[in-house]
Amino acid sequence: MTDDDIAIRDRLIAAAREAALQAHAPYSRFGVGAAVLLTDGSVVTGTNFENASYGLSLCAETVALATTNAQGRLRDVVAIGVIGGAMDAAGKPTGTKPVGPCGRCRQVINEAAQLGKRDIVVWCAGAEGDAYERHLLSALLPHAFGPGDLGID
Repeated sequence: MTDDDIAIRDRLIAAAREAALQAHAPYSRFGVGAAVLLTDGSVVTGTNFENASYGLSLCAETVALATTNAQGRLRDVVAIGVIGGAMDAAGKPTGTKPVGPCGRCRQVINEAAQLGKRDIVVWCAGAEGDAYERHLLSALLPHAFGPGDLGID
């Protein structure tokens, strides 16, 4: 891993941890933060947003990618950092075990990957500590279905 890779990882994980402090997770009590790196070096964050009608809840990665799309930048996604953990009494996510994107989020990340024609790097970490995992989206979601399968470039 290069110094640049470490700097990107650290930047994304720090931004995801900061975002997770705003998690709205009163039902699961599991806060998640995500940070998306764009081609120009800017970062867009998101946090999970639960709803009393559980099926309407939004994952942090989806919130961050939807915000990126609202800025017209979905094709510019290069990497994403994801953290999460059980929330303490003050509402702060805790734990050191790396947390990765759920299956639905992997599919949403794949939309950006195929539109941007790149294999997005996914950094995973716990809410605390320095245990990290680095994955390529293609390894997290092999044989993915996406825009290319519908003839959309």
